[in-house]
Amino acid sequence: MASKASAVWTGSLKEGKGTISTATGVLKDANYSFATRFEGSDAGTTPEELIAAAHASCFSMALGAQLGGAGFTPNKIETHAAVTLAKVDGGFAVTKIALTTTADVPGATKEAFDTAAAGAKAGCPISKLFANNTEITLDAKLV
Repeated sequence: MASKASAVWTGSLKEGKGTISTATGVLKDANYSFATRFEGSDAGTTPEELIAAAHASCFSMALGAQLGGAGFTPNKIETHAAVTLAKVDGGFAVTKIALTTTADVPGATKEAFDTAAAGAKAGCPISKLFANNTEITLDAKLV
């Protein structure tokens, strides 16, 4: 299955503006710009914010799968992702993704939870996408 999205950009890098849309319509003409991405001004999103959303949701699902495989059903998994875009040799790159998750998992021990969290971090497709070129950290707490 292929997920689809599109982006339209008009104008120069610094003065231009763009929109992002997904085939499902969940995002429709979401604004993005240089100012949003690099200056923290202007309303809209950034590619890195979309990566953060993708990674947080992917990890949460993967953790749910890992816990289910170990015989646990989580009441709630909440994951936040912080994506760092930094200047490196040759331009800019995503250099770090910090995942922070809390989970309410009845009956799970800390050891079982930590094992599931490590498996989710390694097995999540978005983690795999960045595994060889981006530092991925995980702070996982069982509540």
